[in-house]
Amino acid sequence: MTAEVLLHAKPAGVTSHDVVAEVRRSLPRGTKVGHAGTLDPFATGLLLVLIGRATRAQRFLMELPKTYRAVARLGWTSDTGDRDGELVETGRVPERLDIPVGEQLQRPPAYSAVRVAGERAYARARRGETVETQERPVIVHRAELLWHDGDRAGFEIECSAGTYVRALIADLGDAYCEELERTAIGPFRIADAGRQLPLAEALDFLEPRALTDAEAGDAMHGRRVPRGNAAGPEVRLMAGERLIAIAEARAEELQPVVVFEPA
Repeated sequence: MTAEVLLHAKPAGVTSHDVVAEVRRSLPRGTKVGHAGTLDPFATGLLLVLIGRATRAQRFLMELPKTYRAVARLGWTSDTGDRDGELVETGRVPERLDIPVGEQLQRPPAYSAVRVAGERAYARARRGETVETQERPVIVHRAELLWHDGDRAGFEIECSAGTYVRALIADLGDAYCEELERTAIGPFRIADAGRQLPLAEALDFLEPRALTDAEAGDAMHGRRVPRGNAAGPEVRLMAGERLIAIAEARAEELQPVVVFEPA
């Protein structure tokens, strides 16, 4: 069964779900397809499309940090935080264009896919309801002001998974995110868009642990194997070039949590 990761350059005006549906239509009937991190419809850039058994590794790819290029429009507000919302010119340009770095609490926008009382926040917001999302911890690893010209400014931001760049821009003051491009996800770069990687290669960022034949048999059935020299909390279990499973460290053993073989 196929297990591949497609590096896709998403254009503006389509949803991440649209991209997944398009890829699914190009594959044999019944092939599972997913993605590892939503991009808003107005946003462009790198989307990891997961094909076949690669969908089982979704959470490990989703946890990778992201890098974005953003253009902020200053002296304007948007109820969605982006150019697709209701835009109001205030003329109040933020005095400082500093995006805080480090660990912080962020409240997702009302127009977001987080769930509030079991329903997507954006669905409630579109009905005109007042939406109160819960703050959650995020990390901004790096935030650089690249340029500033009149009522627009460009930023490059590297942040943890789940960070809303729209919210970082809105927190500057009267500003919204006019353009947003995701340029990197962990080790993957937008410059490599179009490549289709075997899952074992796409998971190179996880430490490998070579298995004996007996250990491979245990791992295939979800049984723990000795930790050996593996130091990381999450490890690729490999039998030669074959990816058997992803395991998590449990004391001196490795517990398979996602098994790829047998298919």
